[in-house]
Amino acid sequence: MRDRTAVIEVRNLHTRFGRAVVHAGVNLVVYRDEVVSIVGGSGSGKTTLMRQMLGLDRPARGSVTVFGCDVHRGDPRELARLRTRWGVVFQEGALFSALSVFDNVALPLRELRILPKDLVRDIVMLKLEMVGIEARHASKLPAELSGGMSKRVGLARALALDPELLFLDEPTAGLDPARSENFVSLVGTLRQELALTVVMVTHDLDTVAALSDRVAVLADHHLVAIGTLPEVIRADHPFIESLFRGERGRRALGAVPPELQVS
Repeated sequence: MRDRTAVIEVRNLHTRFGRAVVHAGVNLVVYRDEVVSIVGGSGSGKTTLMRQMLGLDRPARGSVTVFGCDVHRGDPRELARLRTRWGVVFQEGALFSALSVFDNVALPLRELRILPKDLVRDIVMLKLEMVGIEARHASKLPAELSGGMSKRVGLARALALDPELLFLDEPTAGLDPARSENFVSLVGTLRQELALTVVMVTHDLDTVAALSDRVAVLADHHLVAIGTLPEVIRADHPFIESLFRGERGRRALGAVPPELQVS
């Protein structure tokens, strides 16, 4: 039976940028050890919602708690500790261009200011090995890496502090199908081995079908559906119909049992 401990709780979230309404009463709970994918059209507020979970953007109303801590109103010291319990893989990897692969992964470890150099070195090389990056690439700069390698290095950096929670923002964007499939397989393996809770923003329905325990669909300023992929497909909403009945949707449905597919 799946653990029903709440890791993230989003309550009555309202977001505005000037007069533009992005969210109007979004409610979402993410439970321990599950993968929740957030999907929606352009401008639906997928990445904004993730940034609010990280405490990077403040909503107009509502609250976001992570591991029981309000990320917008919590004590600064508690929030600093909280940030060591999650890792983030941003689009394109978001590596620091002037730092080597080794130094990018070492950065969060060095910020702790409590670990000896030898231990930092060992942890960095272990994390690189975990994501399939050979030691010979550790001295390279990000510009010398392929797109797939950059994503893997970004993932190694996100895992540097052994987080319980992992955020992925468009993890397969810019990757060709083979590299995308390999990265998805890697995330799936690490999720199981490390007992990670994962929140993923993506437009890639193949990735959604491959990794998700539940899918949250943003449309019309609201969360219009939340559930397993078969449950979401059955929801009666125009955006869901257009998303899953197109060519990409039919391909993604290959991962869903035929009896649960939309006819």
